[in-house]
Amino acid sequence: MEHSRMLKLFLFIILFSCGAIIFYYSVCWRSLHELATPHPSLKGAFIDAESRIKKAKSKTFNENTLDRELEFNITGSDVLVFLHIQKTGGSVFGKHLVRDISLDKPCKCYRGQKKCDCFRPGSNRELWLFSRFSTGWSCGLHADWTELVNCVDYMMDKKERQEKKRRYYYITMLREPMARYVSEWQHVQRGATWKDAVHMCDGRPPTSEELPSCFKESWKGVELEEFMTCPYNLANNRQTRMLADLSSVGCYNISKMPLEERNEKLLSSAKTNLRRMAFFGLTELQKKSQSLFERTFGLEFEEDFEQFDQTKGSSAPITDVQKQKIKQLNLLDVELYAFARNLFMQRYKYMVEGNGTSEFLKEIQKW
Repeated sequence: MEHSRMLKLFLFIILFSCGAIIFYYSVCWRSLHELATPHPSLKGAFIDAESRIKKAKSKTFNENTLDRELEFNITGSDVLVFLHIQKTGGSVFGKHLVRDISLDKPCKCYRGQKKCDCFRPGSNRELWLFSRFSTGWSCGLHADWTELVNCVDYMMDKKERQEKKRRYYYITMLREPMARYVSEWQHVQRGATWKDAVHMCDGRPPTSEELPSCFKESWKGVELEEFMTCPYNLANNRQTRMLADLSSVGCYNISKMPLEERNEKLLSSAKTNLRRMAFFGLTELQKKSQSLFERTFGLEFEEDFEQFDQTKGSSAPITDVQKQKIKQLNLLDVELYAFARNLFMQRYKYMVEGNGTSEFLKEIQKW
């Protein structure tokens, strides 16, 4: 009897131990493994990611790329078009554009309203600024490059009630990808959805099969692990996607070409569009961004930009494993930002510190 009882206890311990081990490897270890493993959509895309990033940081640019001292004609046909990427400090920059530029005819802002009237001097119809705080989300909520270039001219004709040839200067702000991603997660966690964004490309929005949603009505309260797990999360590589020509890769239909080719084209397109933009600033370099904007367009801000080193995202408790996962999910943005910061600093040193001289360009090329 005693022997039988001992045998049952022994079998129970064995079975319990086996169950615990199976649970650990199937649930706990799997969760940790998934956090440390590249997202399926990135596998094989950039095996040499680190060398690519290093190359982007060291690239030197020619004088035509660095020289962005433009003659912005606010009384003529020139228009600033602000491409506002989520969680890059775009709202703060956008408010500077409508409230703080020293002009003979400043934008007229109204109490209790987000939009301001930014008319040209001598006109109550013609606009010099196309942005969230001047024309609203006229081309869609947080319209990307693909949407804007196919929409801005039409909307300007509509708003001014006239067909007119204009010269458009595209501008944007970029942010360090890890910090931007965490900031977007926390914004979504608080209830943001941007579900009214259209994502228009080649004349139509994506189908639900091409771009499934990660949530039904809201993703409020979402934990970081779940946020990172959804393969359709537009937070992944958002800056690259919003700056690239999506038509060149079949829009949101990822079956058009191999993934590696698609990623390469997206990144190349984003770099090209960014390089050709009249101006881009960096969230991490507010003062320098202000100086470069003023030098580029010959416009001055009445209020100095502030550098906020601490944000809600920077104080989030993120583990090293999670940081690595975020980086893997945003490899395109990491390389794009390395390219952007390098270009920004060379452009700043050439235009602001070097006063646009060829001698200073030679010094840059020695870096």
